[in-house]
Amino acid sequence: MTGAATAVLVTGGAGYLGSHIALLLAHRGYHPVVLDNLATGHRGAARWGTFVEADLADPARVREVLLAHRIRAVIHLAGCSWAGESVRAPAKYYRGNLVPTLALLEAMAEVESEHLVCSSTGAVYGETDGTPVTEEHPPAPLSPYGRTRLAAEGMVEDFARAHGLRRVTLRCANLAGADPGGELGEDHDPEGHLIPLALEVAQGRRPHLAVFGTDYPTPDGTGVRDYLHVTDAAEAHLLALEHLLAGGEPRTYNLGTGVGTSVLEILGGCRRLTGHRIPALAARRRWGDPAASVLDAARLRRELGWKPGHSDLDTILDTAWRWRRARG
Repeated sequence: MTGAATAVLVTGGAGYLGSHIALLLAHRGYHPVVLDNLATGHRGAARWGTFVEADLADPARVREVLLAHRIRAVIHLAGCSWAGESVRAPAKYYRGNLVPTLALLEAMAEVESEHLVCSSTGAVYGETDGTPVTEEHPPAPLSPYGRTRLAAEGMVEDFARAHGLRRVTLRCANLAGADPGGELGEDHDPEGHLIPLALEVAQGRRPHLAVFGTDYPTPDGTGVRDYLHVTDAAEAHLLALEHLLAGGEPRTYNLGTGVGTSVLEILGGCRRLTGHRIPALAARRRWGDPAASVLDAARLRRELGWKPGHSDLDTILDTAWRWRRARG
């Protein structure tokens, strides 16, 4: 399938991952329809396809967009995504991750828009022993962020059974890096992710990096995460979409590299790349953060042929740094 005439709704498409997905869709011949309320997304990042500023929690507006653009397929990304914040503000996460998902599912069922790629998170697994976890690992989320994402997965599954919705769920690792072509990068306000925070120190935009937890049961005492280049994540979402459009079965996939990298290893890589000493101060652990989270994506590689091409640490850091330097 070429996708030449296929309009794809991307909820949260003006955000970090969403904008990279819209870029990839446009380059592959699809027509992205980006729906975003711009609460955290950026209008300037929604440069491909059609942009609709709207709140996903409004089912009537979503239904209108689905009908107006004859949407058969949706990539659902919109929601709140900071584990630490979710512990402090759980209501925001239950409202922000479940209400919009319900509105989208209701609208899709009403207009018979049948294909859904649901972007979830590896945070649904909670604490693990640091080895890559498969999709069979029992979910045990530690934070409202992980719990609401797991609940959203359940909502999708229930609507699939009741209304014939066909879905693929992707449980994503920690996204990082920037578009290799320089079009897009990571631009949160406020920023909360490790790599851009370290690079902001190197740019002189903040005095030091806070390392939350130095006493974890990991090789160097700091948290270990699976870092995935955002372009490789976008590619996986497109493969999932094409799997559904070709009649593929509903599936849940982990989306990660299977390689864990500690906070101190990331910090060392940023120091080598930038030539800046990047001062770091130890801080207490944040509630809701597991010691390690690493995902086994063998099923995704085997069944959909996904092959990450940018997710080695050097490429992740280099693309992120080049994008930040180009912005001044």
